[in-house]
Amino acid sequence: MPVDEDICTLSYSRGPNRALLELTVGDLLHRTASRYPGNLAVASLHQSKRMTWAELSDAADRVARGLWSLGIRRGDRVGLWSRNCIEWLMMHMGCARSGAALVNVNPAYRSFELQYTLTRSRMKALFLWHKDKYADYEEILARARHGLTLELEHTIYFDSPEWPALLDAEGRLPDHVAVDDVANIQYTSGTTGMPKGVMLSHHNIVNDGQFLAQGFHYSEIDKIVMPMPFFHCYGCVIGTMSALNSGAALILPNWTFDAHTTLQAIQQERGTSVYGVPAMYVAEFALPEFSSFDLTSLRTGMMSGAPCPIELMKRVMNEMHIGELVIAYGQTETSPVVTMSDAGDSIEVRVNTVGRAMPQTEIKIVSRETGDVVPIGQQGEICVHGFTLMKGYDGDPEATALVIKKDGWLYTGDLGMMRKDGCIHLTGRSRDVIIRGGENIYPREVEEFLYTHPKVSEAQVVGIPSARLGEIVAAWVRLKPGVEATEEEIKEFCKGQIAYYKVPEHVRFVTEFPITLSGKIQKYKIREFEIEARGLQSVADAATA
Repeated sequence: MPVDEDICTLSYSRGPNRALLELTVGDLLHRTASRYPGNLAVASLHQSKRMTWAELSDAADRVARGLWSLGIRRGDRVGLWSRNCIEWLMMHMGCARSGAALVNVNPAYRSFELQYTLTRSRMKALFLWHKDKYADYEEILARARHGLTLELEHTIYFDSPEWPALLDAEGRLPDHVAVDDVANIQYTSGTTGMPKGVMLSHHNIVNDGQFLAQGFHYSEIDKIVMPMPFFHCYGCVIGTMSALNSGAALILPNWTFDAHTTLQAIQQERGTSVYGVPAMYVAEFALPEFSSFDLTSLRTGMMSGAPCPIELMKRVMNEMHIGELVIAYGQTETSPVVTMSDAGDSIEVRVNTVGRAMPQTEIKIVSRETGDVVPIGQQGEICVHGFTLMKGYDGDPEATALVIKKDGWLYTGDLGMMRKDGCIHLTGRSRDVIIRGGENIYPREVEEFLYTHPKVSEAQVVGIPSARLGEIVAAWVRLKPGVEATEEEIKEFCKGQIAYYKVPEHVRFVTEFPITLSGKIQKYKIREFEIEARGLQSVADAATA
C-alpha cells in the first residue's frame, strides 16, 4: 500500500511495529517455565488437578517422548478429541515439543463429521476419552472407522493404562522444530460445503498470543478463567497462548461451559480475567444466584466469537466488575485475532468497535465490486495481511487461493467500516456462514447432510437471530413427491450424526423457494420471512460492536 497524501482518507491501517518472537510453542514454554517455575500454570477444577509451569514443561517433554515411542515424527499429525481437561494442555504442549501437528477434533462431532476429519487430516494417532456424559466416543469412533482404510495407527484413551504408559515411555525429543512448522490444524468453515483444515504455524500462534497478552495487560499474577473450549481457536490461542506468553495461570472451570461453575471458579481462584461469547455471559446473568458470587477480583476479559450486543457489554463491565473488557475480531484462518481493543481504551471504543489492527498486521477495507480500498466510513470487505495469516487449507490449494489472493492479502468475507481512528465496526458477512454461540456453521454442510434423508428433495439452510446465541439454524425443506414428514422427524435424523449445534432448530416445509430471474436461491428472503414470521425483528435490530 503506497503512502500518499490521500492515505488518511482511505480505509487502511497498520498496527504498531512491535518485535515478532522467533520461538516455537515449545521454546516459549521453556522460557516461561524458566521465568516462573513455581507459579501456577493450570488448574483443572473439575479434575482437582493443578500444575506449575515447571511441571507442565516436564509433562510436555514426557508426552513428546511418548509420541516418539509411537513412531510419531516431526510433521506427523496427532488428533485430540476431548473436552477441556489438563490432558488437553499436556497434549498441546507435548505435540509442539515433538514437532507434530496437533489436529483439534470438536467433541460435538459425531460419526459423519469424525469420518471426514480422520480421512482429511491423515492423523497417525488419536487421543480421547472412552466416554463422558455427553457421548460414547469409542462407539462413535468405531462407526466412523467402519469400512475405511485410514492412516490412523494409534488410538490412546486417557482413561486407560495406555496414557500413563505413554508418559513413561522411553523416547527422545526431536533435534529441531522450526517456527514455520505447522503447530496446529483446526477445522473451520471454508468457501465450500465441508470444513477446511486451517494450518497454523508456531510463528502464527506464538505471536498472536504475545500481542493478545499485551492487549490484556497480562502478567504472571493474572488468572484467566477459561470456559471456552480448547478445540476452538478461542481456547487454544486466545486462552492458552496469551497465558504462555505472560505466565498467567489458566483456570478450567469444567469439561464444558457451565455458567455456575464459571462464576464459582472466578470466586474460588480470584480470577482476574474471564473469556466468553455473548451467549455465555447471558447465561451467567440468568442464574438466580448470580448476585451471590464475589467477582470483584476481575479486571479484564474478552467477549468475542459472535456479534457482541452493546447493552450486554455494558452490563458485563458494570455488574461483573470487568472494567477493562476487550473485544476482538478475527478468524481461524488469521490465527485468530487481527483487531482488538486494548484494556486501556475508552469505553466508547470498546463498546462500539472491535478495536484496531494488531501489531505487525495490516487491515484494509475494499469494495466487493472493484477491489479498490474504500474511503473511511464506507462499508466494504475486510482484508488482512501480516504474520497472522494461516499457511493455508490442508491439502486444498484451490480453496486457499480463494481467500488468500495473489497479492498476499486474505479476504475475510466479512463486511465492516473503518473509522478515522483506525477502529473497525463490523456490519455483516458477505459469506454464507452462521455463527451460533461462537460456533461457525457453513449452511451447505448442513444442506448436504439433509439431502441424505430419503424423503428430502431439496434443502436450504439459513441463520436467524437469537437473543441468547446470536444466531440459530433454520431449514426450509422441499420433500419428494408423495411423501410426508414432520419437523421432529428431520431433527431426529440429524441428531447423533452431525454436531448438536448444526441441527436445525426450526424446519419449515415448502413447495418452492424464492429465486432470482437467473434461478439463484435468495437466502436473504428466507431469512427475512423467518424473522417476520417468528417475531424476531427486535432481536435482529439489536446493536452490536
